[in-house]
Amino acid sequence: MEKTMHKLGKLPTGRVMEVSDFVTFISQRTDDAILTEGIEQLVSNGKAFDFLHDEPDIYTVNDLKVRYR
Repeated sequence: MEKTMHKLGKLPTGRVMEVSDFVTFISQRTDDAILTEGIEQLVSNGKAFDFLHDEPDIYTVNDLKVRYR
């Protein structure tokens, strides 16, 4: 951490701002990933879509035009 701070201290202000923008970008990606994972858990653990389990299957594998492996 000290090494990084020392290197940042040597950079011109414009470059430090670029580093700051990049850190902000990475932080937002991390926050977005945490939110997405939380939403996925809520949906998978929730009962909102349970009614779909009782629905008959409309399509089968035989309805596919192309099979991907």
